[in-house]
Amino acid sequence: MKMIVAIIQPEKLEDVRKALIDAEIFRLTISRASGHGKPVDESLYRGQVFKPNLQPKMRIEIALNDHFVEPAIQAILEAARKSDGAIGDGKIFVMPMEDCIRIRTGERGGEAI
Repeated sequence: MKMIVAIIQPEKLEDVRKALIDAEIFRLTISRASGHGKPVDESLYRGQVFKPNLQPKMRIEIALNDHFVEPAIQAILEAARKSDGAIGDGKIFVMPMEDCIRIRTGERGGEAI
């Protein structure tokens, strides 16, 4: 089992959601996030130091059985990337998931996903 966390641009959320559904991946959690990638130099304005603002992002979390991992990654890559592959398109993190437990039934592992 794996946990995928994808950070994407807010305007790409619906495209990514549709791509995941087309890949038969229906269970996901979405939340708002803020952040920035590579730090940008501070700027000085009227004697005050300004640091770059955090940019709005969307965070998608998906718990998957192993055979769904690559289809999910490909769906996110294709749907989240802007046509020119711009800086700030996002990131995908894939992490091992030790266990999953469905609270309602007590099922564990891949069956609970």
